[in-house]
Amino acid sequence: MILDYFLSLDPMAFFRAMPGTAAQGIIWGIMALGVYITFRILDFPDLTVDGSLATGAAVAVMLIQGGMHPAAALLFSVLAGMAAGLATGVLHTVLGIPGILASILTQVSLYSVNLGIMGKSNQGIGLTQQNLVASSRYVTGENSWIFFVKLIVGCLVLVAVIYWLFGTEMGASIRATGCNPQMARAQGINTNFMKVLALMISNGLVGLCGGILAQYQGAADVNMGRGAIVIGLAAVIISEVIFGKLCAGKKIAFAYTLTAVFVGAILYYVAYALVLWLKMPSDYMKLFSALVVAAFLAVPYLKEKRSVKRRA
Repeated sequence: MILDYFLSLDPMAFFRAMPGTAAQGIIWGIMALGVYITFRILDFPDLTVDGSLATGAAVAVMLIQGGMHPAAALLFSVLAGMAAGLATGVLHTVLGIPGILASILTQVSLYSVNLGIMGKSNQGIGLTQQNLVASSRYVTGENSWIFFVKLIVGCLVLVAVIYWLFGTEMGASIRATGCNPQMARAQGINTNFMKVLALMISNGLVGLCGGILAQYQGAADVNMGRGAIVIGLAAVIISEVIFGKLCAGKKIAFAYTLTAVFVGAILYYVAYALVLWLKMPSDYMKLFSALVVAAFLAVPYLKEKRSVKRRA
């Protein structure tokens, strides 16, 4: 019975899906980069991303429908995401609402905002739209390699910009705020401003991801960001578990870490594609995502616990 099941699987079908899987992993890696900024650098549990990703997508699709160039529409996706991050930051710093609750309030509010932007639950632009920054039809086209080169170069440029930004005095202030806010305040850093700024940068990246993803899929939907935080966390944690030691101790370790986030996102989608190839019920994919995150979160703890027992 089990043998018949495995014999029914087509290995080539799994490999044929890899280009699309890699493309999605790279695109979602932009969102994971934003998640890394809030969860690892700022130490802020930001759940705004489930809403701001759809906001970026909605803005991009509606502007493209209105005749704007797809590349220019992405700028407004970034601004829309930054506005969402600003809302969370203001709720937290000005009104004193706990970070996780402030982000949930913004996320819930964005559902109505996204409906207002699109006028209905979803809007499409069509995969035949010209000049799209990313499209699923590029993956299987004759010059698909050009698309992947552009995608990879664009992500490397993004990593370089983030690396430069966090090397500046302002970036160092954000890192200090996340590391030790009391000490940062003692050094004269306005920690509230830095929190708001980091949230805006993070959700700006998430909005950018939403805009590119909408172009790739050919549509935007109010629910497309649901569970995005799980994917972002999975990418970050997978990259840390697999590449943590490789990135440590190097002069440009931070740049390696940022790049590894994209690799983590690709690996997550490879695992996702593997589950689909094994003909697992699609209804359980959210459960699979949660189990992946739980497993990789547990790895560092179990390793530490094992090493303690060995020393004892």
